[in-house]
Amino acid sequence: MANPRNAKLADQIQVILASTIERRVKDPRLGFVTITEVRLTGDNREATAFYTVLGDEEARAGTAAALESAKGMLRSTVGSQLGMKFTPSLSFVLDATPETARHIEDLLAQVQADDARAAAAAAGRTFAGDADPYRKPREESEDDEE
Repeated sequence: MANPRNAKLADQIQVILASTIERRVKDPRLGFVTITEVRLTGDNREATAFYTVLGDEEARAGTAAALESAKGMLRSTVGSQLGMKFTPSLSFVLDATPETARHIEDLLAQVQADDARAAAAAAGRTFAGDADPYRKPREESEDDEE
C-alpha cells in the first residue's frame, strides 16, 4: 500500500502541473493536455506524470516535445509551491488508457457479434436425444399396487 503522504503529495503535484501547463506554458506545440496521474517513488525524488492529448499522432509528438522543453520551469514551480527539501525530478509519459479502453471496446463488440452469429445458427435446432436425459424413479401404476 502506498504511503498516504506520498499519495497526497502526488495529488498536489498533479494539480500544480495541470494549472501551470494551462497558464504558463506558451509553447505552440502544446496540444490539449490532461494530466491523468502522478506517481512518486518511495523517497519522493522522482515523479512520473501521465498525460493524455486530444488529437492525432502529430499532436502527441508536439506535446511531448513541449513538455520536455518546459520540464525545468515546471519542476521549479512544483518546488516553490510545495516547499519541499528536495524537489522531485519530473518525467512525462503518455497515458495508454484511452487506447487500451478502445481496444477492449473493440474486443467486446467482436464477442457480441460472435454471440449473435452463434445464436442465429442455433435458432430452430434441437438437442439430440430426449428432451430430459436424466433418469427418474419409475412411477408406480395402479396395477402394481394390487
